[in-house]
Amino acid sequence: MYMRNKNYPFFTTLFLIAATWNLLGAGFGYFNTNYTFQEVFNRELSDPVFYEIYKGAWGTTLLFFIGYLIVAYNPVKHTGLAFIGGVGKLFFAIAEFNLYLKGMANSIILIIVIGDLIFCIFFVYYFVKLYNQKKPII
Repeated sequence: MYMRNKNYPFFTTLFLIAATWNLLGAGFGYFNTNYTFQEVFNRELSDPVFYEIYKGAWGTTLLFFIGYLIVAYNPVKHTGLAFIGGVGKLFFAIAEFNLYLKGMANSIILIIVIGDLIFCIFFVYYFVKLYNQKKPII
């Protein structure tokens, strides 16, 4: 059994906050899909295929809530989950920002973009710190 690593309280806190961030997003997007879509895109989500895709994207966010909790438990052991989560946050932020730039989403989406980019910066710090301490990454 791999014991919890308690030597990185900052990273434990970081990933607990990341988990909470994702749970909040999923709480709106997955559990109240129509409302969230309406608020971000200023139009009704009436297409059933679009509905499932949009809800599925928020389902991924819900799964990363669980992933970040796992990383928070042992930030040294679960670098692979952190890497996938960080890359996901970066690509999601870029995609969401592109929707905003194209006028397809309103400024509410910038909360998601800025929040995810802040997490990306902290995740880079996390990897640099582990690398400098010669901890195995991924």
